[in-house]
Amino acid sequence: MIERYTTKEMCDVWSGDNKYNKWLDVELAVLEGWASVGKVSWEDVEYVKKHVSFSVSGIKDREAVLHHDVAAFVDEISDGLGERGRYIHYGITSSDILDTSLALILKEALYFIFKELDELANILLDRAREFKYLPIVGRTHGVHAEPTTFGLKLLSYYTELLRNRKRLLYASESVLVGKISGAVGNYANVPPEVEKYALEKLGLRREPVATQVVGRDRYAFLVSALSVLASGLERVALQIRLLSRTETAEVREAFGRLQKGSSAMPHKKNPVNCERVCGMARLLRGYILPILENVALWDERDISHSSVERVVLPDATTIVHFMLKDMKRIVSGMVVDGSKMGKNLWWSKGLVFSQRVLLELINRGMERADAYRIVQSAAFDVENKGVSFKEALKDKVSFDVDPVFDVHYYMRHVDDIFDRVIEGGEYE
Repeated sequence: MIERYTTKEMCDVWSGDNKYNKWLDVELAVLEGWASVGKVSWEDVEYVKKHVSFSVSGIKDREAVLHHDVAAFVDEISDGLGERGRYIHYGITSSDILDTSLALILKEALYFIFKELDELANILLDRAREFKYLPIVGRTHGVHAEPTTFGLKLLSYYTELLRNRKRLLYASESVLVGKISGAVGNYANVPPEVEKYALEKLGLRREPVATQVVGRDRYAFLVSALSVLASGLERVALQIRLLSRTETAEVREAFGRLQKGSSAMPHKKNPVNCERVCGMARLLRGYILPILENVALWDERDISHSSVERVVLPDATTIVHFMLKDMKRIVSGMVVDGSKMGKNLWWSKGLVFSQRVLLELINRGMERADAYRIVQSAAFDVENKGVSFKEALKDKVSFDVDPVFDVHYYMRHVDDIFDRVIEGGEYE
């Protein structure tokens, strides 16, 4: 990921130093596994743990000659250990190190993602409560529909985020597996007891049936879950963009005192952060196809997946982490204009109450089709004659329509909806 969209946390997680340290963690766990079955003395293990070292530049220099990163790493850490280092990487293959260490790295990356996700969820819920009863016109197809509340809109985003959290948690558990089972996964040169010890030491589950690699469906599922999460964040950002248009002006991003919205037009306050979130969601979804194509490898494996994962997994986790941080700032700082929401709700001259008039006519004994034609005719008069909906109804219905034009009618069940989400835990 380019520096502009890289967070410090993800930069550290996916750094070369962290990668090589995780490789070493796996190598040492395997060495302890060999000691647990009597192949290596615990004295030798302790000596190796105390004296093993590496330099990133040293690994790079070796890789330039060997053209194999794990082989270069093994040579680097074995040097200086003498005879006691001969059981480093004993009986295992590169993918035992790569896939197991990848699980450790992903575990760290996902920790930071869940941290930001949970903080965003709390912000969304707080703001939903803040605007629980704030009326806003609901829009379908971009056209005024009926009144709702801004709090309900935010509560909808909150519940979606909780669903995405649950999906991501399941996907995360799926990738937290390793394998220490050798070149084709059949434990020919390393017994299952060594794997069991090493993975328990590292806090990972084992791949039940490995080839040379862990199943790539696991990473495809993770990137898919991250992409769904990103699309949910895009949904929030897109709504804020729509509500910040000049003609609507109900919500806008926070704007700093010295900030500039345009190099040419000093009046501009553009929803640039929300636009960035939308763009990054597109970028992340683009990674789904290559990671899905990694699932099918030749026989016990080829290496076509490697180049894809070296780009996709760091980028996908970094993108989501960046988006979550962005959305925290956007949602916590967004400026909400309740007065403009009220004006816009009545901009269509009362047409948003058309269904209530329809239902009142039906309740008074009129056939639905007849009632619909009457209300629709009055609605068309609003557009064609420039009158209000109330005025248009005067000559078409025989009852007092004033009580029907009550915004609070549409808030009758807001508390119930909030309660079933917050108290009842209904979000799935």
